[in-house]
Amino acid sequence: MEKAYEGHVLVLPYPSQGHINPLLQFAKRLVSKGLKATIATTHYTLSSISAPFITVEPISDGFDHGGFAQAQSADVFLESFKSNGSRTLTQLIKKHQTTKNPITCVVYDSFFPWALEVAKENGILGAPFFTNSAAVSSIFSRIHGGMLRVPVRLEDCPVVLPGVPPLNLEDLPSFLNAPESYPAYLKMKLNQFSNLEKADWIFCNSFRSLEPEVVKGIGEQWSAKLIGPMVPSAYLDGRIEGDKGYGASLWKPLNHECTKWLETKPQNSVIYVSFGSMVSLTQQEMEEIAYGLQESRFDFLWVVKDSETHKLPKGFLESTKEKGMIVNWCNQLEILAHSSVGCFVTHCGWNSTLEGLSLGVPMIGVPKWADQMTDAKFIQDVWGVGVRVKVDSNIGIVKREELVSCLNKVMNEGGKSLQMEKNAGKWKELAKEAISEGGSSDIAIDEFLVALKGFCI
Repeated sequence: MEKAYEGHVLVLPYPSQGHINPLLQFAKRLVSKGLKATIATTHYTLSSISAPFITVEPISDGFDHGGFAQAQSADVFLESFKSNGSRTLTQLIKKHQTTKNPITCVVYDSFFPWALEVAKENGILGAPFFTNSAAVSSIFSRIHGGMLRVPVRLEDCPVVLPGVPPLNLEDLPSFLNAPESYPAYLKMKLNQFSNLEKADWIFCNSFRSLEPEVVKGIGEQWSAKLIGPMVPSAYLDGRIEGDKGYGASLWKPLNHECTKWLETKPQNSVIYVSFGSMVSLTQQEMEEIAYGLQESRFDFLWVVKDSETHKLPKGFLESTKEKGMIVNWCNQLEILAHSSVGCFVTHCGWNSTLEGLSLGVPMIGVPKWADQMTDAKFIQDVWGVGVRVKVDSNIGIVKREELVSCLNKVMNEGGKSLQMEKNAGKWKELAKEAISEGGSSDIAIDEFLVALKGFCI
């Protein structure tokens, strides 16, 4: 006999690793509290998602055999996803209408405001899920509302927004001073707010104590439920049994090799380096980072995608085999949680930033584009858990000497290093507190469940 649930939530992520992970994690939280959750994803990413007690069903983006790569441009992909996604999402909702557990709410990636229209047309609830920080969401919200104009020029800075520290040009999402560089992404970012007033709830993957003043500022425009950090339960409150990974991977991690190597290293001695799934470094950038790691004399574990390995300096792998390990991919959470890791060199994507905070690891920010610039600002100047590299203005990249200097600031014992470590430990405890029973994020999720249950009655 089919189990009766207290509501059925359809969760729709944008089909990239950094968006699938937090929405899938949210689905797991809902299931752990008695709801039924179904993930709707593209045919191309369907086989990469698997989590206990969660159904995964396909919808179409119009490129079922190749995904984004088949579309070849962001504009084409997003327009196709809107038309094909709306049609197939409607079909999926209707398919469940005659079951014992009809879909009562669609929680959709905020990149897909059209999903709210589909929900309303089918008489159910809809809620966007913002995968950026509250601060970044606030910035784009004010641009959409006409309170901040683009392009943002040097003379417009510092930009001062309610609850957000003064932001210089290098602290703002990268395409705000050059909107023509990524027009499709800027349009997508702004469209997140196009029908927000129709949403029944608004979720943000952050937690109240992390961005308290930002949340107050956002409250002047729209009310968000902060329900993060959406990090697997094993690394926080432990209330979801066996929840050690997100349950989605577009790559095959090399867990055993990494952890076996880390076991041979002293506590807090290893630099973990990863620039995420989307960032592509130039040959010169790869060389400067490689030589910086080599000259620092610290042990390091560096994630380098297969497509990037040819950019490593000739002989680098052989010359650093005693001190370093290069892998194509690994389970980042397991690495950050390992006692031998003392520092995280990161591109400052929001998921990686939250993971670093949640696991209490000091960070070195090497932001490349989009929201990474703002996250790096907060890592250094607001949360005090790391430093941000300075880019050489003549060549536009981080030189090896700068990386070595930053590594020494974070890894060598001293006043600043100890303070960063202390701050990192504080945010780790606050992240755990937020998502634990009775914490601010846990309460926000429970409030959603109560309201959803009332809709189902």
